[in-house]
Amino acid sequence: MIRTYAPADHAALVDLFARAGQDSPSGELWRHLPSERMVYLDPYIDRCPDTLFLAEVDGELVGYLTGCPDGSLLPSEDDLLTQAITRHRVMLKPRSIPFFARSLVDLGAAKLRGRQVASGEFVNPDFPGHLHINLVPQARGTGVARQLMSAWQDWLAREGIPGCYLQTLVENTRAVRFFERSGFVAHGSTPLVPGVRYEGRPVHQQTMVWRPPEAA
Repeated sequence: MIRTYAPADHAALVDLFARAGQDSPSGELWRHLPSERMVYLDPYIDRCPDTLFLAEVDGELVGYLTGCPDGSLLPSEDDLLTQAITRHRVMLKPRSIPFFARSLVDLGAAKLRGRQVASGEFVNPDFPGHLHINLVPQARGTGVARQLMSAWQDWLAREGIPGCYLQTLVENTRAVRFFERSGFVAHGSTPLVPGVRYEGRPVHQQTMVWRPPEAA
């Protein structure tokens, strides 16, 4: 069943956030869930609850899609990152230090080589909406992700939103294929994502965009 978020879902959604994304290229960031949640979940609960879609199977939450119809409704991702890292003093936590050390190395190497690095910012009036989608591993390949995405895309079409974007990783080939099947197309360059590794290798950001069929 796909439905929208209600305040009574908060504890279960926080637990789902901790479990979802495991074993995916983007599943592990700086390994401090409260601060990661400040960036990738809490703002959507606070400001876009009507477009926060939940997938439920046998009474258990197995996936979510945080949709925001207009990026101006939220602080910028860079601001959210700064606030989260500062509030929780994440850079001083032993589990997080390797991530930030890699980030500094990646940023320095990119600057020396004149290469672009990823940013959470993508501002384009043709694609004002954006989303994050996450499932627990056992829900992948079951059609749940397609149902979540359809609920979000149907909502955008009904409300007359001209389009939306998402940001994934080039190396997350399964996710890229799913988004392509959902009508998204690659947009722009594929810059390095500082600090993140998948199977020991650096990863690269892929922005993808979608328009409702009548607006395409």
